[in-house]
Amino acid sequence: MAVKFTNKINKIRTFALLLIFGGIIIMYLGLFFQTSPLLMTLFMLLGFLAIIASTVIYFWIGMLSSKAVQVLCPDCEKYTKMLGKVDACMYCDAPLTLDKSLEGKEFDEKYNNKRSKGK
Repeated sequence: MAVKFTNKINKIRTFALLLIFGGIIIMYLGLFFQTSPLLMTLFMLLGFLAIIASTVIYFWIGMLSSKAVQVLCPDCEKYTKMLGKVDACMYCDAPLTLDKSLEGKEFDEKYNNKRSKGK
């Protein structure tokens, strides 16, 4: 069974999208507490904060994405963006690396940590 890798940029974008939906659901749950203005306000504020957090994350990943290195994926032959030493292709999820010492080794996202020296 092959392990499926995902691109870091897509993971963060997915998390931000889930925050938006979660915020909307939390705000919607606040409508069930219309008899208690305090609970309704609390749910509305929590949902609003989740949506604001999502906006901040989208802005942050946009800044990271603009600094990411573009590489040509050897499998699908499309250009993809990489964050760190190892990442996965945005299109075909093929493992990619920029570090020559990691070529041929098993793909592990721990190689991006500064404490891990490609061991």
